This record gives sequence, structure tokens and C-alpha cells, in this order.
Amino acid sequence: MEFDINTLRSLATVVSFITFIGIIIWAFSRRNTADFEQAANLPFEQD
Repeated sequence: MEFDINTLRSLATVVSFITFIGIIIWAFSRRNTADFEQAANLPFEQD
């Protein structure tokens, strides 16, 4: 298999897409809901 610039670009695109999908799955997982709710309410907490 010969590596040229187009192969490198394709590989970078695939890796970026997989990373994007991973971030979407992490952001919408139910396991993180409580942490995100707590972070969303931080500006409203008083000292």
C-alpha cells in the first residue's frame, strides 16, 4: 500500500469523524446527565 497525501487526508478525515462520533456519544450518555445538570446550575449558585 502506497501512502501519498490523499491517503493521509482520507485517514485524517476518518479519524476526525470517529472522534466526533465519540464526543457525541459521550455528551448524550445518560451516565453523564447528573454531572452536566450540576455544571449547568453553577452560575446560579450563590456563595
